Amino acid sequence: MILAEFTLGAQNWLGAAVLLAVLAVVAVVGSYRRGGSASWLRGLAATLKVVGIIALAACLIEPLFTGTRPRPGSNLFLVVADNSRSLQLSDKGQSKSRGAVMQDRLKADIPWLARLGQDFDVRRYVFDMNLRSVKAFDELTLDGEASALKNSLTSLTDRFRGQPVAGILLLTDGNATDLVDAATEAVIDAKAMPPIYPVMIGAESDLADLSVSHVAVSQTNFEAAPVTITATVEGRALPGTKIGLRLIDEAGKEIERRDVANPIEGQPAVERFLLRPEKSGVSFYTIQAFLPGEEKFQEGVGVSREATLANNRRIVTVDRGRGPYRVLYVSGRPNWEFKFLRRALAADDEVQLLGLVRIAKREPKFKFLSRSGERTNPLFRGFGNQSDEQAEQYDEPVLLRLGINDKDELRGGFPKSFEDLFKYHAVILDDIEAAFFTQDQMSLLQQFVSRRGGGLLMLGGKDSFVEGGYQRAAIGEMLPVYLDRAETTAVEGGYRLSLTREGWLQSWIRVRTNEEDEKKRLTEMPEFNSLNTVRAIKPGASVLAEVTAADGTPRPALVAQQFGRGRTAALLIGDLWRWHLRRPEVSDSDLDKSWRQMVRWLVSDVPGRVEVETSRTSIGALPAVQILIRARDLKCEPLDNANVTLKVQLPDNRKVDIVAESSDKSPGQYTALFAPRSPGAYRANVTVTAADGSEVGQREIGWTSEPQTEEFRTLTVNRSLLDQLAQQSGGEVLNANALNQFVSSLPNRKIPIVETWTYPLWHQTSVFILAIACLVAEWGLRRWKGLP
Repeated sequence: MILAEFTLGAQNWLGAAVLLAVLAVVAVVGSYRRGGSASWLRGLAATLKVVGIIALAACLIEPLFTGTRPRPGSNLFLVVADNSRSLQLSDKGQSKSRGAVMQDRLKADIPWLARLGQDFDVRRYVFDMNLRSVKAFDELTLDGEASALKNSLTSLTDRFRGQPVAGILLLTDGNATDLVDAATEAVIDAKAMPPIYPVMIGAESDLADLSVSHVAVSQTNFEAAPVTITATVEGRALPGTKIGLRLIDEAGKEIERRDVANPIEGQPAVERFLLRPEKSGVSFYTIQAFLPGEEKFQEGVGVSREATLANNRRIVTVDRGRGPYRVLYVSGRPNWEFKFLRRALAADDEVQLLGLVRIAKREPKFKFLSRSGERTNPLFRGFGNQSDEQAEQYDEPVLLRLGINDKDELRGGFPKSFEDLFKYHAVILDDIEAAFFTQDQMSLLQQFVSRRGGGLLMLGGKDSFVEGGYQRAAIGEMLPVYLDRAETTAVEGGYRLSLTREGWLQSWIRVRTNEEDEKKRLTEMPEFNSLNTVRAIKPGASVLAEVTAADGTPRPALVAQQFGRGRTAALLIGDLWRWHLRRPEVSDSDLDKSWRQMVRWLVSDVPGRVEVETSRTSIGALPAVQILIRARDLKCEPLDNANVTLKVQLPDNRKVDIVAESSDKSPGQYTALFAPRSPGAYRANVTVTAADGSEVGQREIGWTSEPQTEEFRTLTVNRSLLDQLAQQSGGEVLNANALNQFVSSLPNRKIPIVETWTYPLWHQTSVFILAIACLVAEWGLRRWKGLP
């Protein structure tokens, strides 16, 4: 019904018309009061004459009905339909899917759509991963992998900004996949949008569904299970009390399966899988949840009791390696610690240990037994390096190089330049005095930790810490303990090791998988006889392990701290090798495992020359991955003008080449965008080349694209989001069965461009006929009944 208001076209005649009507009515009433006929007959005749006179008098003031209506074809009305896969679901008790019901409402010959086209310029759109215009809604396929609701509405608002848009009729279930936080209602700001009229497609009742709603990966330096995959499983209206959960590798091999109690609605079940990947680098694993007996239904076998199986799987990316990590071990003499450390790290493919072991200290030149004119050290006589430039000179220590990559590595002893030292990830000092290093070398090592982000570990040999004279050295400043005024009270051995509260929290400190076994292991450890005592630990440092002697006083045994970008640690025990000699099982060495975990911790956060990270973003309405590459030169300074290329391997094993562009946000930073076109796992190899053509480094990364899991994150209609859109934009949530009434009510709503219409009552034939009919009827009644 169109609302209108009553107005007078000739309001200046209102007084005259009222006066004439009053005089005529008074005259008629007076004339009929004198008659002798029956009162009802006189009253009827008087009424007919008065009505006729008033109708004629009303024509003098020209009464009108006026109103507004949309100007035909001048206003836009956008009809937007959801084309995503979630509309393939069928509600309880319904034989048709949600999408089929929507398609019935959008047929070309449907009355409400034809009526809408009479008054408005109707534009038709469908959306899934992106928004596109269609001529008719028979183009709906309902197979979109995502519901870009937010981006579609924003795109329409921007596209028609400044144009007369009367409203947006939105047919959807409200389950958008492009929201910042799907659990938060305030994710779409619709205040600046045209009126949105959401049509809720689907019922608000829950469907039977089991889903893996979230997965997360955490990595530690714990050797037995360095990777933890946490899966969150949700269930709604599920039959039975048990569900299955399994972990699958890239080859489809099942790694672990477990039965889980059916998650109570609103209380997700959280399960953690501990695993040790068989290979380094990037790997992909799949978490699958299933009802009993339905683990193979994903391949299309059988009919599931769930509404959909699209959200039962999640792929997770595990990156286990940026190696090989290079660790430089420097010792003042051959010792047991290096033997066991080297043996332990030989089992780790990602760590390369290089040894620089002094086998003889500096010695003065004695001419008594030397050959005439000989300037080189006779210890090296006969080794084929007799030139003065190559042979070891007097007043130089005799060093043994182990595990080197080429004959020139470490030839001059401990590195003396940034380029030589910064190619290592960590340095371990053991039983070597501070005087072995020059001031420049100690300053270089300090920059290696603070600027390079490297790791430094000092072991408790005889010439370490206070005994090594590090109190006033630059290296001593980096250590997490104070070396001045060390404890002088001597304790005769018998040190028993235990973990502190902070140590229990660090996975790389523990060797066993549970607390009970770890306590047992600590109890069975042998006593140690050598300890470097210190006055105190520095602020910010953490005591991770301590020893207790016969006097009952706890003393620090392992202390760690952050130093600049890197980290330093002090292992104050001097005879840790005893742990290996007194192991209960010959084939199993806890010391080897502890060494590997400690070194992994030391190098785990050391940045390489090429660092890569990924984040989720979008290109328009399309979901995308932003790849951020940071490149550094040999001095760990940002590297500009580099050539950065990526070779991306798609889920179908095809390869795509991408070139990263230099970022204006930070020097040495490069970015690339990649929009996945199909679901699955993606792997990329990043290669960075310097401006002179030399290769800086390579890095492998991986990510996943799973639009179907977000599309089916929830199967219930998101009524709260639709209410928010309608309320903020000035629209209204509509029932799919009431579209005809909605279209009929549009002229009474706020429309950008309208036209005024008038309906003159006085100019209507019916008004003139009414006046004549009343007067003729009165005249005929008087003649018939003989009234005066």
